[in-house]
Amino acid sequence: MQTRCFGRLPVFWLTLVLFLTGGVTLSAATEVSRQSELKFEREIRKTLSADYLLYLPKQYDAEPEKHWPLIIFLHSSGERGEDISKVARHGPPHLIEQGKDFPFIIVSPLCPHDNWWNLEMLNAFYDTVLETYRVDPDRVYLTGLSMGGFGTWNWAVQNPEKFAAIAPIASWGPNKNFKPLVDMPIWAVHGEKDQAVKLHDAQKVINAIKEAGGDPRFTIYKGAGHNVWSRTYEDPEFYQWLLSHSKEKQIEVKE
Repeated sequence: MQTRCFGRLPVFWLTLVLFLTGGVTLSAATEVSRQSELKFEREIRKTLSADYLLYLPKQYDAEPEKHWPLIIFLHSSGERGEDISKVARHGPPHLIEQGKDFPFIIVSPLCPHDNWWNLEMLNAFYDTVLETYRVDPDRVYLTGLSMGGFGTWNWAVQNPEKFAAIAPIASWGPNKNFKPLVDMPIWAVHGEKDQAVKLHDAQKVINAIKEAGGDPRFTIYKGAGHNVWSRTYEDPEFYQWLLSHSKEKQIEVKE
């Protein structure tokens, strides 16, 4: 039997044998394996909604040219669900139900059951409120209690440009870089004996802001538990403090 060797094969057959055994890569195979770098882009429309309580100052309609300071109030976990009336259990909405008047527009959105404050919804809500009512955009204040206080920290640290001052009550904060809040006027309030949210957890946020160069105001009520919001929101000084701040003043301080 005659034994063939590669030296006697025609060039075409030699190339084919080498290709099949991995010795040669044909240019056609190379062209097939090439990948193109492309970009996918598609616009998706999304509808966001939330129920909310609205309070307008007594003189709102009488002074159609005036733009008013705005308080956005975020409730706690106990008020979540579909019943908007629950939002008035605490905070400014509760005081309004008792007959108190305020020199602010006050809006209090409702968080759905088993949810946390969603920033996408809150940002859309913020834009809608400023488009719908005569709000002074330099005097928008954010406050909330417990879960709403956490929402206050979380929203403000990611969108500090929206607010002139914030006031988280009886709350803790997200694991974030708090440097964006260095120039933000902040008044946080906590109970020394709070068992629902430990004072230590609130103190960590305050320390993080201070370490970044900020100077937040932190009030600790000695002997108090979780509910420090009643005495906070009933204190006239709290609202005077809010009104003493504006985004214009923040810009002046930076300059």
